[in-house]
Amino acid sequence: MTRLANKMPSDNSIVIQHPGEQAGQLILLFHGVGARPESMVWLGGRLATEFQKAMVASVAAPTRSDMALGFQWFSVVGVTEENRSGRIAEVMSSFAACVAYWQRQAGVTAAATALIGFSQGAVMALESTKLATPLASRVVAISGRFAALPDAAPADVAVHMLHGKADTVIPYSHTVNAAHRLRDLGCDVTADVLPFIGHEIHPELADLVVTKLTTHIPQRIWASVMEATPK
Repeated sequence: MTRLANKMPSDNSIVIQHPGEQAGQLILLFHGVGARPESMVWLGGRLATEFQKAMVASVAAPTRSDMALGFQWFSVVGVTEENRSGRIAEVMSSFAACVAYWQRQAGVTAAATALIGFSQGAVMALESTKLATPLASRVVAISGRFAALPDAAPADVAVHMLHGKADTVIPYSHTVNAAHRLRDLGCDVTADVLPFIGHEIHPELADLVVTKLTTHIPQRIWASVMEATPK
């Protein structure tokens, strides 16, 4: 585990794996509000073992948290259903710039990038799929939600939503509702809700992260195969 020498100003992000050769892909992990990138290192280490040619980094949110000793993308003090989207919109350009920075470090494009977020990190990753040009081809949201359900399916993005049914911070109903909306929009989406798990990156959810990234075949590939199959 190292910290990147050529890093963004005031960045506390942690590089978990940087292959000596050209990276085959980029895996970025985003922590929850008030947390630190160290909280995601164990999951990143597991992914580094699975993807030995990937650059894996746990990214620090840019500002100090209002409520804890860690960091945040946006304040949750006084946050409501009405103002959450606005707060995210204010920082989305910074989030996109952050992802672009790490893509330059890894030498990859969005097609070879996976964003894995927990809680607020998952919110930012999910909301980034609404951009005209998505930042990644795979988004894994753990205990997250959309600020507002999307009106259009993101192009060429597989979205995997994982949630504990006992989550009292962000209820799992957000994942269920988002999955239905994304399915209806024709998005490449999976959703898993596990019983007896709260607002945490539980080992069972970590197992699912690995499964989604190693076994999921994107919908667009299935479609191209079916189109090429003789009738």
